[in-house]
Amino acid sequence: MDLKLTGKVALVTGSTAGIGFAIARSLAKEGAHVYLNGRTRARVDSAIQVIRTEIANGQVDGIAADFADASGADTVIKKLPVVDVLVNNVGIFEPKPFAEIADSDWHRFFEINVMSGVRLSRHYLAGMLQRDWGRILFISSESAVQIPAEMIHYGMTKTAQVAIARGIAETAAGSGVTVNSILAGPTESEGVGGFVEAMAKRQNKSKEEVEREFFATARPSSLLRRFATVDEVAALVTYLAGELSSATTGAALRVDGGVVRAIL
Repeated sequence: MDLKLTGKVALVTGSTAGIGFAIARSLAKEGAHVYLNGRTRARVDSAIQVIRTEIANGQVDGIAADFADASGADTVIKKLPVVDVLVNNVGIFEPKPFAEIADSDWHRFFEINVMSGVRLSRHYLAGMLQRDWGRILFISSESAVQIPAEMIHYGMTKTAQVAIARGIAETAAGSGVTVNSILAGPTESEGVGGFVEAMAKRQNKSKEEVEREFFATARPSSLLRRFATVDEVAALVTYLAGELSSATTGAALRVDGGVVRAIL
C-alpha cells in the first residue's frame, strides 16, 4: 500500500526513542523526509544514525530542542519553517499522588505535553492551509478518557490534546488539511519499559509477572492484556499521516488494546 508520503517533510517531536522514534522510522520507510527531535544533539544524532543504517537512502535529519518553554518551539520553527506532516509526540509522565502534585508540576506537564503542540501547530497550520495539504497529529493516550488516579496531571494534558486537535480540525474544515489525535494504550516504550523493570527489581519479580499484575489490577479492561509495541502504535500514526487517510479528521482514534470500554 502506497501512502503517498514520498517527498513529504515530516517533523516528529520527542522522537529519539519510544513511540516517537518508531513513528519517525515508519515515516522514513514510507519515503518521507523526516526530522527527528530530542533534547540533546547526541541523542538526536544517535537516533538518526540508527534509521540511516536500517533504511537505505532514508532521508533523516534532526533538531535538538527542549520544549520545557517556548524557546524549544522557536528553535524548531527557525530551523524548519515548513512541514507537511507534524506529529506532536513529545511528552512526559510521572506517577504521583494528587496531593503531592505541586503547581510547578502542573505547569511543567502542561508546558511540555500541551503547549509544545499548540505552538508548533499554530505556526505550521498556515502553510498547510495555503498549500491545501497537511497532517497534524497529537499523540494522546487512553488516559485522556480514563484519567489515571496515579497521575492526574498527565491525564489532564492528554485530554487537552484531544480537545485542541478537534478544535484545530474545525478551523481547517473544507481543506486538504486533517488534524487528529491518537489515543495510545499502555505501550512498552523506553520509559515504560524502564519503569516496569525497576518495579520488578524492587518487588523481586520477573518483568512478565509485573506486566500481568499491571493488567489485572491497573488496566483490567484491556482486551490485549499486554503492552502494545511502539511499532503497533506507529502503524496507525503512519496511515493517518498519509494521503489515504484524507477522510479522517477531527477524530480521536484509539490504538489502546481495548482498554477504553466506551464505544464512541
